[in-house]
Amino acid sequence: MQGSLGSILMLVLLFVAMYFLMIRPQKKKEKKIQEMRNSLSVGDEIVTIGGIIGKVVKTKDETFVIQVGADRVKIEMARWAVSEITATKARKEDELAEDPDDEKKAMPKRLKKSDDSEE
Repeated sequence: MQGSLGSILMLVLLFVAMYFLMIRPQKKKEKKIQEMRNSLSVGDEIVTIGGIIGKVVKTKDETFVIQVGADRVKIEMARWAVSEITATKARKEDELAEDPDDEKKAMPKRLKKSDDSEE
């Protein structure tokens, strides 16, 4: 009787330990990711799970539209496809307000034709 009670107690302790070490942290991580995906707004720069980097131009209930590339191609994607938000509109405005000289540095440099072209 004592042997079976001890083994049942060890089994229960194993499940409790597994819950606190594996299941609970995973649920916290999933909740954090879901909050991040629900907080998407127009102007945010994101990275999708496929590696596409773009800027959110329109949001809907379960989807959003991003703008990618120099040609400003628009792609509609599902919210679950967001891997991370790299920059939010509010964060960009804060950075520009801190140092207006950085605006020139942040803008991409255009390629200039050199006078001495090598052919």
